Amino acid sequence: MKFTLSWLKEHLETDATLDEICTRLTQIGLEVEDVDDKAAFKPFVIAKILSAEKHPQADRLKVLMVDTGAGAPVQVVCGAPNARAGLVGAFAAPGTYVPGIDVTLAVGNIRGVESRGMMCSEKELQVSDSHDGIIDLPEDAPVGTSYATYAHLDDPVIEINLTPNRPDCTSIHGIARDLSASGLGTLKTRPAPSFATEGETPVKLTLDLDDSRLCPGFSLRLVRGVKNGPSPRWMQQRLTAIGLRPINALVDITNYMTFDQGRPMHVFDAAKVKGNLTVRRAAEGETVLALDQREYKLGPNNVVISDEDGIESIGGIMGGEHSGCDENTVDVLIESALWDPMNIAKSGRSLGIITDARYRFERGVDPEYMVPGLERTTELVLELCGGTAARAEVVGYKGYQPKIVDFPYSEVKRLTGLDVSNEESDTILRRLGFKVSGSGERVSVAVPSWRPDVDGKADLVEEVMRIHGVDNIKPAPLESHAAVNGRILTTLQIRTRIAKRALASRGMLEAVTWSFIPEDQAKLFGGGSPALKLANPIAAEMSDMRPSLLPGLLSAAQRNADKGYADVAIFEVSGTYENDRPEGQRRVAGGIRRGTASLAGAGRAWSNAAKGGGKPVDVFDAKADALAVIEACGLPMGNIQIEQGGPEWYHPGRSGTIKMGPKVVLGYFGEFHPLTLEALDVSGALCGFEVYLDAMAEPKKKATRTKPALELSPFQVVRRDFAFVVDKTVESGAIVKAATGADRKLVTGVNVFDIFEGASVGEGKKSVAIEVQIQPVERTLTDEDFEALTQKIVASVTKFTGGVLRS
Repeated sequence: MKFTLSWLKEHLETDATLDEICTRLTQIGLEVEDVDDKAAFKPFVIAKILSAEKHPQADRLKVLMVDTGAGAPVQVVCGAPNARAGLVGAFAAPGTYVPGIDVTLAVGNIRGVESRGMMCSEKELQVSDSHDGIIDLPEDAPVGTSYATYAHLDDPVIEINLTPNRPDCTSIHGIARDLSASGLGTLKTRPAPSFATEGETPVKLTLDLDDSRLCPGFSLRLVRGVKNGPSPRWMQQRLTAIGLRPINALVDITNYMTFDQGRPMHVFDAAKVKGNLTVRRAAEGETVLALDQREYKLGPNNVVISDEDGIESIGGIMGGEHSGCDENTVDVLIESALWDPMNIAKSGRSLGIITDARYRFERGVDPEYMVPGLERTTELVLELCGGTAARAEVVGYKGYQPKIVDFPYSEVKRLTGLDVSNEESDTILRRLGFKVSGSGERVSVAVPSWRPDVDGKADLVEEVMRIHGVDNIKPAPLESHAAVNGRILTTLQIRTRIAKRALASRGMLEAVTWSFIPEDQAKLFGGGSPALKLANPIAAEMSDMRPSLLPGLLSAAQRNADKGYADVAIFEVSGTYENDRPEGQRRVAGGIRRGTASLAGAGRAWSNAAKGGGKPVDVFDAKADALAVIEACGLPMGNIQIEQGGPEWYHPGRSGTIKMGPKVVLGYFGEFHPLTLEALDVSGALCGFEVYLDAMAEPKKKATRTKPALELSPFQVVRRDFAFVVDKTVESGAIVKAATGADRKLVTGVNVFDIFEGASVGEGKKSVAIEVQIQPVERTLTDEDFEALTQKIVASVTKFTGGVLRS
């Protein structure tokens, strides 16, 4: 929200300086984001041309002698057609920055003639778009004085950062009201508009809506016989200062009212409106050419204003080009209406339209100012454009019923710690426009119409606190507790952090990719449902919520490869989306490795072979990464099962599924299917994984957070080797699991160290050799104990896998 200092002082009687005003604004919650003190215009001075001679080497240039009021005349070469002796204009000396052309002047030599400055045009000083000639001031303009001061260009511009809950401060009048309540000046009240009306507004209005909240009120007035030329200089300067482009008087008045009073207005050229107006929902597929020269396709969720020929305006957001006002407008219809904030917000987002009107209506405008806003706008139109006003047509508005809040004064102390007297709290609320009734420690407070954000007593405490002064709250340390603080983060938050650290410790770099991906990529990775398609994507290729982290990571790796960084190991821990319900959002740790970026290190085989690096990444690198995440998150690795194969975007023979038990899928890993890589336009040795952190069960609560004592067996570990002949289809993991389950008390580890296939073990068979680690606990095992354990291991493997001990 931008405004100039002089504009603010039209609403606030104060002697405060610019710095004092800015400090107070921040103190009361209207944070000042930027202040432009217009120092760039200070070097420009008023100067008079003493003579204008033809340039000896150029027909269109003139050599001027200019009196700047600072001593001897200055020679300037100028090409402006209106440059002449006696003209008074704006002069810029060498070293001056000219904002309109983004140039810092220097002493120049133009066609052999030295030029020591510049006579400026209005465009060069950003006064207007006029560049037909240099500025031509009245003859009595004081030579040698500041042009900025003379032309009122030195008016500082203040920009504040408004929070969404302060629609009342989207107007300069509202900002002045807050400053006045804080004691920095007195709020000025403008007398009610007074003008004569003649006849009725012939255009009638109908609210054809199934929900009256979509348009709670609408007022309309016809003004006949206007002359729509440029707006006055003072209005143009104010609009230009806050970043708006002056268009014509009627349009500029509506923009002026938007910022001055926070009341968006709209004007229709009455000659272009056919018949009466109707406020209704748009039909599916209806289109309108808006004032921004873009055509919008509308639907039933959009509320429009239409005449007999069709849509003339998107209600509360933007008018239509067809009925816009231009220099030929003679009769004008002025609109002041109320719109549903939620509908405006949704319509604006779906259509991708951002306007000052939408900004205010979606936050909530003052309903009680709908008709007074129409009156004030009419007054400005009559004053600046002339004409005759008809009587207003008001439809639908039922008046404002103030919210009543029961307010105990003690809440101020309880919620803020501030000692504010009841009298001061009462005064602050009244200054802000609240009506306080009752006496004692508890009063009733009526909320003014311009404060839709105030709902309860906590909101009133906030008002008292910010005006009394947040800086008056004394810092105090938090009370210490005798007990150790409990856990703050959730299990999922903790596991998210753990997963990031685990993958980073494995040499992977964290990446942040878009949550939106193209539709074809979403379908490639199991997504692409209509429920996950964005209504208003930021780009055509970002149309769907991602079902997987892998498309973004694969594309990122390819971009790195294209720039010469082929060996990439990146990961991301973020959200993926299976459906549009809350439970459909997953928390996933995913990563990919490309080229030779394995844990052992990237590089050529001959330079890194000693460390085990230099080989293209494969399924086992992805498996190790995925298991590292699961182990870091604290899951018992003995219960993890790995099954061959994964989703269709993985290579069917070089991928796996990680499970906890027969049903809970913890993730997938593997090399990628060639067709997947081809569809993504990605190449190279690639493997990846995804682990679902939200699928991991909550850890069991322990009676104490203290770690148990370390218990080490005094007996030596014994290792025995077994070789089993099984069918080729039997997974090695099944053998490991069977051997481990033979005696969980004594068997503390099982590792596969050899797999053999050949004629000696039979067709369709393979030999799997395992090492079993046996840890005696209570006593040293005898030969009979080892023989019994061996039989149990062999029996368990035979039962679950059909394997036989190899002889």
